[in-house]
Amino acid sequence: MTDTTFRCGRVAIMGPPNAGKSTLLNALLGQKVTIVTPRPQTTRNQIVGIHTDAHCQMIFMDTPGLTQVRGRLSKTMIQAVWQSLGQADVVMPVLDAHLYILHPEFLDRDLAPVAQALAEDTRPMIAAVNKVDLFADKSRMLPLLTRLHDMWPKAEIFPVSALLKDGIAALADLVRSCLPAGPAAYPDDQISTAPVRFMVAEIIREKLFLHLRQEVPYSVAVDVENWEEDEQRGQTIIHAVIYVARPMHKAMVIGRAGATIKQIGTDARKDIQELLEGKVHLELWVKVRERWTEDAAFLRDMGLMPE
Repeated sequence: MTDTTFRCGRVAIMGPPNAGKSTLLNALLGQKVTIVTPRPQTTRNQIVGIHTDAHCQMIFMDTPGLTQVRGRLSKTMIQAVWQSLGQADVVMPVLDAHLYILHPEFLDRDLAPVAQALAEDTRPMIAAVNKVDLFADKSRMLPLLTRLHDMWPKAEIFPVSALLKDGIAALADLVRSCLPAGPAAYPDDQISTAPVRFMVAEIIREKLFLHLRQEVPYSVAVDVENWEEDEQRGQTIIHAVIYVARPMHKAMVIGRAGATIKQIGTDARKDIQELLEGKVHLELWVKVRERWTEDAAFLRDMGLMPE
């Protein structure tokens, strides 16, 4: 990778909750490195995904959804967004086209945390207008595209469907053209900077989001407490703790006769085995830790807050 035409750079994927940022990242990489659920505010940390080919290395930084700040955990999530923005060579806001076609009045509200900062930014910007698969008449996008062009006149406005992967190859080509020349920052075969333990915890948290209702998933945290390679049985033994904020949430996670946590464990184990490419024995426990989202020491221990 000494060719002077090689390009390498960081791309900050940012935007409102539930815009499809994580789905877009996985589509750009061609494989899953971050969890995806139908619920907003799933991503809590900066997740870095890496795509390397013969001509470039694209380092994508998926970030928590931009929202109005409430509580210590929310403030920490917003800090992750600003940290990514500061490191980026290319800025990529991701927007839900379908939402803003139906409710154009939401656009200014949702972009308020960064609209002014991005308007004054001189770096290459690509606004990915996502979820265009949700409506057949593409002319409905014209008012939204006009507003985005007025807001960010120097940005490339690029409609895509991350879910169906429509436009993803062309979007990747555009990103590649915006990157600065330079050598690769990571080995060719590295797809993420996230430790494997973190990815395992995220898989478990994804299943919690998918199986639980209402507010419960937002008040859970997952910690992989023990990791052991059992060479005799040819499997990885993983013990993880699910922290909840209220005793009633513990009962909901466990479910009647343990049915819910059993299903969460079964679904998580399948994905973890695919990640580790081997057999996995997964044990899950649920513990109550009230007000953990406001506990700075706990957030630091969980990697949700800088040291």
